Amino acid sequence: MIKIYHTKGTRGLRVIWLCEELNIDYQIQKVDFSKEFRFSREWLKINPLGKLPSMQDGDVLLFESCAMMQYILDKYGEGRLQPLAGTPNYAYFLQWLWFSEATFARPIGEIVNHRREFPDEQEIPEVVREMQSRIYKCLDALNEALRGKEFILGEDFTAADISLGYSLLIAQNRNKKDFPERVANYWSNLSSRSAFISARSREKSNN
Repeated sequence: MIKIYHTKGTRGLRVIWLCEELNIDYQIQKVDFSKEFRFSREWLKINPLGKLPSMQDGDVLLFESCAMMQYILDKYGEGRLQPLAGTPNYAYFLQWLWFSEATFARPIGEIVNHRREFPDEQEIPEVVREMQSRIYKCLDALNEALRGKEFILGEDFTAADISLGYSLLIAQNRNKKDFPERVANYWSNLSSRSAFISARSREKSNN
């Protein structure tokens, strides 16, 4: 069975949500998020960066959330939640799947890391403003891409929407502006899905 090493508020929610959408069995292994544990010899064997999440499926051990999603889709998805490989829609699927983490989530994470290192009065406002401006640009790009669409690829919900949904979830707490209209409607649509609600419930019950 898929084991997801996770603590609330980390990217393991993407993987939990995907498993809920696919209705496949998984278990959540709660992890102590303290710095002492995450950089212990025990945990570094599971995640060499001392971060979360990690995922184990038999002999496969992964520590990148989007890679976990792609692995699950390919092994257990039976063609669900992703377009056919090699098609134009698949190319756009990959773009948004990875945009959500490599481009959109990055400045959000930078704000978190900055405030962890420079709390309260030590915070450097210029750094935070620059990262927030990057978040706004990502939201504008997403808002434009959603023109006339229910989901990022059109009418069909895919795992790219899950990955984007997680980034929107964490952006809520780092964004001083309201989401643009289409993004706000999109987020409302995603966050009302039964699989998302179940994933959040499972996440909370394991913390």
